[in-house]
Amino acid sequence: MKLISFILIFAIASVFFYPQNFVIADENGEIEYLLSFIAGSDCIFIRNNEEHSAIEARKHLEMKYNHVKKRIKTAEDFINKIATKSSLTRKSYKVRCAGVLLPTKSWLEDALAHRRGSLKNQGKKKPVE
Repeated sequence: MKLISFILIFAIASVFFYPQNFVIADENGEIEYLLSFIAGSDCIFIRNNEEHSAIEARKHLEMKYNHVKKRIKTAEDFINKIATKSSLTRKSYKVRCAGVLLPTKSWLEDALAHRRGSLKNQGKKKPVE
């Protein structure tokens, strides 16, 4: 009985204290950022040659993400496996912002790079005296 208790406690503790969990939680923060970035944009999303609002795009990508969440470990995984193309037709998603048509992949990669740069720069700011 003691052995079973030890194994059970060890298994539960490893789930909570395994360092990878902290990385995944941070990455999921980035995924949530990307979903919010999409919803907050004034862009039109083109999926399978049909136009969709930013809110509709977020809902669609969030639904796709929720179906395969366990296999998506990073924001890059989210962009490449969820937000880049249709899983049914394989057609690339596009976004039209201010009249400019872009692949969703590069648009989201730029947004992610900007966020990471902003967070990195926040840590370098000197306190105001």
